[in-house]
Amino acid sequence: MAKRIEYDKKSPIPSNGSKKFERLAKKSPKKRTWLKKIGFFFLYLWIFSLFSVVFLKFFPVYFTPTMASRKIDALIEGRPSKIHSQWSSYKELDKNVAIAVIASEDQAFPDHHGFDFDAMWGAVKHNMKGKKIRGASTISQQVAKNVFLWQGRSYIRKGLEVYFTFLIELIWGKERILEVYLNVAETGPMTFGVEAACRQYYGHSGSEISASEAARIAAVLPSPNRFSIEHPSAYVRKRTSAIQRQMRGLGGKNYLKNL
Repeated sequence: MAKRIEYDKKSPIPSNGSKKFERLAKKSPKKRTWLKKIGFFFLYLWIFSLFSVVFLKFFPVYFTPTMASRKIDALIEGRPSKIHSQWSSYKELDKNVAIAVIASEDQAFPDHHGFDFDAMWGAVKHNMKGKKIRGASTISQQVAKNVFLWQGRSYIRKGLEVYFTFLIELIWGKERILEVYLNVAETGPMTFGVEAACRQYYGHSGSEISASEAARIAAVLPSPNRFSIEHPSAYVRKRTSAIQRQMRGLGGKNYLKNL
């Protein structure tokens, strides 16, 4: 029969690996605590992002990260840093400008769910040929980037852009996305939105914009700091004419009824 050994408080505890397990047991709660903290951090970020999207569905977007970036750059470089931006509702703006930006930037806008996969595949094939890199961002993607994210190219930003594009398509709807785009898109140096561009370059409000003026604004959108609305180059004039033809080809303002 095996001899039974009894331990009292004064008896030494055998050290055949038990201390190793005790150390592991002590570390485990700390690891679990850090995992919980990380989990809660991402949960809070998700809740905040969801709240931001819902909030901006109903309230004007007066300032964006892109505006902040441009202002900081101007201050650093010693240039005038005043931001020209004035919010106008979708109903206040003449629909010429809405159809112009759709004709220029994203003709599938009323039909897609945030992503134009045909255009994306076309851009991939174009870029694989070694030609000048061409993007395929929809109006929804541009709004997601301008309102919620920073400028630049990275997989992290692109992934977040996909996430916010999905949210605004789901929560905002097409008309709200287009309304925000027309108010936050960069239209010139330190100038954002159609209303500010109309007042600064045309001398009237966005409710009075003509088809040709709207097409010229759309013509500079790919590079508003390179091309000028006020002093259009030959390229801008040519592109303006092309956009006007596309506007008519889409059916003009009637095309917006599909939103």
